[in-house]
Amino acid sequence: MADWGPDLSSSDKPRYLAIADAIADDIAAGRLVIGDRLPPQRKLAKRLDVDFTTVARGYVEAQKRGLIESKVGQGTFVRDKPRPRRSATSFPPRPIDLSMNLPPEPDDPELIERMQAGAEHVLRDIASLLRYQGFGGTQADKDAASSWLGRRALVPAQNRIFVSPGAHPALLGILSILARAGDVVLCEAITYPGIRSIAAQLGINLVGLPMDQDGIEPQALTDACKKLKPKAIYLNPTLQNPTTLTIPDSRRREIVAIARRFKLPIIEDDAYGFIPEHGHGHAPFAAIAPDLTWHVAGLAKCIGAGLRTAYVVVPDTRSAWPFASALRSATVMASPLTVAIATRWIEDGTADTMLRFIRAETSARQKLAAEILPKGSYRGDPLSFNLWVELPTPWRRSAFVEHMRQTGIGVVASDAFVVTDPPPEAVRVCICGPSTRAQIRSALEYAAHALVETPALASPFL
Repeated sequence: MADWGPDLSSSDKPRYLAIADAIADDIAAGRLVIGDRLPPQRKLAKRLDVDFTTVARGYVEAQKRGLIESKVGQGTFVRDKPRPRRSATSFPPRPIDLSMNLPPEPDDPELIERMQAGAEHVLRDIASLLRYQGFGGTQADKDAASSWLGRRALVPAQNRIFVSPGAHPALLGILSILARAGDVVLCEAITYPGIRSIAAQLGINLVGLPMDQDGIEPQALTDACKKLKPKAIYLNPTLQNPTTLTIPDSRRREIVAIARRFKLPIIEDDAYGFIPEHGHGHAPFAAIAPDLTWHVAGLAKCIGAGLRTAYVVVPDTRSAWPFASALRSATVMASPLTVAIATRWIEDGTADTMLRFIRAETSARQKLAAEILPKGSYRGDPLSFNLWVELPTPWRRSAFVEHMRQTGIGVVASDAFVVTDPPPEAVRVCICGPSTRAQIRSALEYAAHALVETPALASPFL
């Protein structure tokens, strides 16, 4: 119903809620029926004499209620009630933290069926998976780890590979070996929040280094090594969270040369290193300088955030015992059930299929961003799960985060990522995770309008 236009004069609610209520009321009354196409947001905003943002929020609210759905390139329609699968088991809803940088969730029934088949295969041996296991992974798990690491051209001896319950415990164990309270560890000026939390927990002085378009500046690294005597440097070198920057090979080799000069261990958080296709990515630090590098290859970003498993490659066999001791004291062992699922999915090819899906879906969402957002308004990569948006004046990061709160995507202020310098007026915008492509489009249109218009921050009735 392209000429639909509600009367909002009798509602004392904020206008965006009144729009969502009107959609619900007209569906209930039969004035809107399944399949009706609602007016484009700008057209309805003009008809109602309200801001585009108000209509956008109203449509987002109606989508949350399950009343309407957006179809890319077609418009917004009154939706049918979802029909549950006959064989589906009902589970209580699980909370979703949209502030986390998540890979897109698979929605292909064939892929989901394949994932379930792998899990069911593992569950045939459920009793043994409920026992304590040998530390660092079984032989089958290490074989799977070796196979997976081979996708990054890493071929370490298996006595240097450990299976960890996720990247965080691994990073905690590594830092507890390399540094003590009060020691300095270097990182990028804008870095992953997890390393900030771990360093704070251990009392380590984390120092951020200036960055250019290729990563940390070599001269700044040299100066810091001379002046601060750091114990290690932490890097998230591929599709960095949050800036989406990937350090090119030439800069990686410059960093290695400086690290060798000062005998500086490198902690390589390769969370996103498997996202680029083999042959299109950059050599990991663990391949350039295996004797200096502690390599952490988590599966949370390249398969799924709930798969709390990471493969750790230590620099040499002498490092294996202290790392095993540190990790064992903190975690006892990785969950055998979780690790067995990861091993099965790698063995039967499901993990590679999931990785291909993640690449394709992420690329499609980044193309949406390029189509919708003002040119030059953000930094992104065709394979990054997020955008790094430096806000135009007069926006402030806290106001923009609040403005975007209703869109169904996660927006995080720069404060969470900045180590040393004052935080810039910037935000990380997550465009993957459980949100659909249509929801992402709606949210990006909302953001695009905000980025080119003067923020109307005073009125709660937008």
